[in-house]
Amino acid sequence: MSFYAYLFFSGDCRQAFEHYQQVFGGELEIMTHAEVPEGSEMPGAEDHHVMHAALKVGDATLMGSDDPTGDGGPKVGLAVTFGAPDETEAKRVFDALAEGGEVQMPFEATFFSKGFGALVDRWGVSWMIDTEEA
Repeated sequence: MSFYAYLFFSGDCRQAFEHYQQVFGGELEIMTHAEVPEGSEMPGAEDHHVMHAALKVGDATLMGSDDPTGDGGPKVGLAVTFGAPDETEAKRVFDALAEGGEVQMPFEATFFSKGFGALVDRWGVSWMIDTEEA
């Protein structure tokens, strides 16, 4: 059994996932609505909207798409959590995701982690960046 984060965007899914690939590396697959078989179109979707995006990094996969019914506002009630192998990598990822976004909790040592921070990226996605090392 597996759980996957699936994020919804309002026309800017491609830009977000291309940035996530720059931050995390991995293999990015994107299908637009222009590539959907005839008769399977989604009402309101434009050809450039992303039907499905998947960023595969190691054994983890982050997925998402454009939701043409979305309002483009912040995604609330959830956060994608990333556990980095050490503080240096965690800080690098935190800074890259925070660029153009809003820091909720600065990246720093806490009682539960050698490095932890929370932010909302420029696409309205909440992130918690943690350090996995003991």
